[in-house]
Amino acid sequence: MSKAPPFRPSQSQKTIRSPIPTMTDYYSNSEEKHKFIAGIFDHTAGDYDRMERLLGLGSGSWYRGQALLRAGLTSGMSVIDVAVGTGLVAREAVRIVGHAELVVGVDPSIGMLNNAKVPYGVRLVEGKAEAIPLPDASFDFLSMGYALRHIADLSAAFSEFHRVLKPGGRLCILEITPPKGRVAKALLKTYMRDVVPTVGKLFSRSGETATLWRYYWDTIEACAPAEDVMATLKACGFDDVQRVVTQGIFSEYQARKKA
Repeated sequence: MSKAPPFRPSQSQKTIRSPIPTMTDYYSNSEEKHKFIAGIFDHTAGDYDRMERLLGLGSGSWYRGQALLRAGLTSGMSVIDVAVGTGLVAREAVRIVGHAELVVGVDPSIGMLNNAKVPYGVRLVEGKAEAIPLPDASFDFLSMGYALRHIADLSAAFSEFHRVLKPGGRLCILEITPPKGRVAKALLKTYMRDVVPTVGKLFSRSGETATLWRYYWDTIEACAPAEDVMATLKACGFDDVQRVVTQGIFSEYQARKKA
């Protein structure tokens, strides 16, 4: 499989490598981070959809589908869903494009891929966002749902996103960002860092589900500002970069590769 030379971010533009600092409560270096993330997603994959239904904060199937439509996904497009997980975004992509064969899901977690509930015809591929094992200019649309915080090198990942998209291809990255108000942020923190892990202990089969949701909030709180994420997209070659915010916390990063 031949690959074009990677897109080199402009040195004059700000780019991000790790979108979060080292989370010392969970790991102490990049190698430990990789092992931690791989392990916790493998071990909690069987509980993920159940927890999402119970505690999804409104970010369920309907919202995901609407976000994809807002970003320009239409019938007949080919789609790559990066960090496909259990298929929550991929299922909505299939519904919109009309054919399961048009959708490919990529994820580094074997546990998630084994637990993915996607329509027959969706191809699932093991791989990382920073090294997508698929050819150049293969897709009309790229999606990624709530995984930006788990990427080790955001600049490398965005360069890969640029590579696998066709000219004119569109991108939609979904992420949770803390609300601006102190009271709203405190309430969300209490909910995600305390309430959600407690419910996770009651309703999940894996003892690590509570840890996953606690880690979720800690990474949300520590994540790089939206402005830096958008600057990195631009530095990696994307045009029409914008951010749509819904309910004050759901961010949709949208962008386009030049035609």
